Amino acid sequence: MASTSTSPTTPTGPASKASDSSLGSKASKRSDAASTHAPSTAPSEVYTPKGVLRSVGIVAACTLSMVMNIAIGNPAITLTSVGEDFDETEASTQWVINAYAISAACFLLLSGRLADLYGRKRVWLIGFAIIAIFDIGCGFANDAMTLYILRGFQGLGGAAVVPASLGILAHSFPPSRARSLAFATFSAGAPMGGAIGFMLGAVVTQLSGPTWRTLYFVTAGASALGIILGFLCIDADTPSHEEDRRVDWIGALLVTSGLVLIVFVLSDSPSAPEGWKTDYIIGLFVVGGALVIAFGFWQWFLEKRLDDPNAPRSFWAAPPLMRITMWERAKGRFFLMQVIACMNWASFTCWLVWVQLYYQDYLELTPILTMVRILPITFVGIAANVIIALVIGRVDVQWIVTTGTLLTGVAVLLFAVIDPALPYWAYGFPSALIIVLGADFVFASGTLFVAKITPPQEQSVAGAVFQSMTQIGTAIGLSVSTIVYNAVLENGTKNAGLTLDANADNAPKDVQLRAYHDAMWVGFGFSMFCTALSIFLRGVGIVGHPPEKKRDDSIEAQQEATLHEKEPETKSPVEKKPSATFDPEERTPVDGPAPYVHDYAQSREHIA
Repeated sequence: MASTSTSPTTPTGPASKASDSSLGSKASKRSDAASTHAPSTAPSEVYTPKGVLRSVGIVAACTLSMVMNIAIGNPAITLTSVGEDFDETEASTQWVINAYAISAACFLLLSGRLADLYGRKRVWLIGFAIIAIFDIGCGFANDAMTLYILRGFQGLGGAAVVPASLGILAHSFPPSRARSLAFATFSAGAPMGGAIGFMLGAVVTQLSGPTWRTLYFVTAGASALGIILGFLCIDADTPSHEEDRRVDWIGALLVTSGLVLIVFVLSDSPSAPEGWKTDYIIGLFVVGGALVIAFGFWQWFLEKRLDDPNAPRSFWAAPPLMRITMWERAKGRFFLMQVIACMNWASFTCWLVWVQLYYQDYLELTPILTMVRILPITFVGIAANVIIALVIGRVDVQWIVTTGTLLTGVAVLLFAVIDPALPYWAYGFPSALIIVLGADFVFASGTLFVAKITPPQEQSVAGAVFQSMTQIGTAIGLSVSTIVYNAVLENGTKNAGLTLDANADNAPKDVQLRAYHDAMWVGFGFSMFCTALSIFLRGVGIVGHPPEKKRDDSIEAQQEATLHEKEPETKSPVEKKPSATFDPEERTPVDGPAPYVHDYAQSREHIA
């Protein structure tokens, strides 16, 4: 990784001015002007030069947080072992996943705001400590209910580390190729985390004595390693420049309660007595939706009040958790990118869950043999990181996102039409090769896009919004595909003259295959919907830092440079400033290399 002290190329000329004005729009100007969210001076960011080793350490620590969050968030392959230990049904053991997903998704926004206010490194370390502590607790759980509760608390750690990591990366690397590589590596941690968690779970479940418990002990050790790495490498927190550092606890209560109810409904509806027709499912969904809508109006009220310099200070009117005008940035493309990330991740989740069940339950393979068939994800995930780093500064983000959604769709389609009689190399292998490319293309480009159009003081909040959408996508993908799977399985078994048992073990093989196919068709539909939406990303442009031009050492270039050197100076002399650097806190000269100061007001480049 290149040193982060390299200054980015700042676009100049009429073309860049046009693109800056087109990106800005009235909404962006409203959201950044005269705000207590912004520092008293112009919103700018000071980047301290770092060595290569420290840069690698920061990226490794943040990427580990993403890998750990995804790996421990979906231990699907251990559910069979959990059910056997605690004598629980397959539907009940889903709460090992659901409990973590609910807390991890619903507390992201509050965690992002706390990280922006009180220090990203502090929130990051606390989050990793929570993950490690409750990992150990899960490993010693004596009954299923205790395990579900501990998993719910563990999700709070996942909600803390991910938005803090995005803020840490954005504040550690100025706009440059190093930043593009850092975000690409971090984004690759999401699909790779799913693969690593699956493979680790398969090995420890089949080979270790305590079976599923070993997974939590291993991830607790990895969390401890992350804490050490982050403590040593991540920069110390700097005080917030915001005048009003209060937290909008009313907004936090509204959005957290609303999202908890919505994600709970999405998670529980497939196993409810009458599915979505169940009374409590309908009631909770309506209440959850109403709370989220109320949160939106409350944030709009707070933002309007915040931007009014004549508004009196009120105990109840703290700065908003999230500016509503954030969704209007880049002419509404911020909102569009969130929807694409949500639905494409729903498709990726469909693939990850139903492929594992197809191999284990339909083909009746062991966990390790199942893991071997999904192993290509890990290696392709590493390659995807390299590809993204190479193309993100050269290719329009619309083409990257469109390609990603198409690749995800093709990977899911292969399993929607899979023929069990054919060898693994016909369907399973190519699908495993391209699924992670599709997921990573969308996730990495979306993460960079959000970081690029977000002011420094909102980086963690914007990252939390993006992560929340992917978590909601996970719940949507699982819920809709499970409903379709159960309906096909039940109807097919009934048509065969059988009564489906509690675990659906007696369903005919052809009915099971049709149910797997239809569940995958749901994921394919999600991807194609994203592909259609990506058309409206036209004009976003390049979100990565363009590669530096190579030096021209030709004889002609040297002669031209010599001629320019001999030309008389026509400009008025400018007095040289002292070469001291300035501490952004003390505003006094300090020793050391000059930090890179990035002015956000001039940084909304390239996005039309």
